[in-house]
Amino acid sequence: MSAPPRVLTVAGSDSGGGAGIQADLKTMLALGVHGMSVLTAVTAQNSLGVQGAWELPVEAVRAQYRSVVDDIGVQAVKTGMLSSAELVGTVADLLAGTDAPTVVDPVGVSKHGDALLAASALDSVRTKLLPVATVVTPNLDEVAQLTGVRVASEPDMRRAAAAVLEFGPRWVVIKGGHLAGGASEEAVDLLTNGTEEHWLRAPRHDNRHTHGTGCTLASAIASYLARGHAVPEAVSAAKAYVTGALASGFSLGGGIGPVDHGWALRRGEA
Repeated sequence: MSAPPRVLTVAGSDSGGGAGIQADLKTMLALGVHGMSVLTAVTAQNSLGVQGAWELPVEAVRAQYRSVVDDIGVQAVKTGMLSSAELVGTVADLLAGTDAPTVVDPVGVSKHGDALLAASALDSVRTKLLPVATVVTPNLDEVAQLTGVRVASEPDMRRAAAAVLEFGPRWVVIKGGHLAGGASEEAVDLLTNGTEEHWLRAPRHDNRHTHGTGCTLASAIASYLARGHAVPEAVSAAKAYVTGALASGFSLGGGIGPVDHGWALRRGEA
């Protein structure tokens, strides 16, 4: 039996299992690819928030990456929590030397509002990480962090996308899930490379258990890219997967529970 497509996640650990490396690997399993991991940080995290975070040494991150890529190889890479300028620069250099599409989730703040990216690292994200990205997937708060553009309406999403693309990624997904007003029954994302424009709409589910949404979307995009889909098809399929995971999100602990990464497996829709 031949090996499935291989996808590498470079991200932090979520001890509660809802986001980070744990969400990435669950998503990859659900979508039929072999998930591998480079751990960048350890967090003490649960449904209530992040109680602590410890970044791994750059040498440990580099060694994990080289160990996997040089022996096993990858068809796509996804990045998540990279909390310092030094770590961002190191990972960007590694990605630049890897012949595989890269999906960058520019994680800045956790679902609970906890900072996961040092302010001093923002410029490294802009100048080193985004230029090597095939797809970058900021939410509205991350757009504001990176570009200063505040999105209050769908037309603002075009301005935000243009501002992000100026940093050099090939494609950007502006995630409008937090957009207030408008068609409140829809969650709207904008995918564009500056020439093509794709508006992705899905039902907005009344479910507060949404922990891990951003990690899950980026990992799903990387999984579909590894399976050979073009970017627009990969992002559209990933949005459909995440929409189902959001609809099935469940209570866990005393706060915000995770999305359900296994929903498609149980229904045979992956």
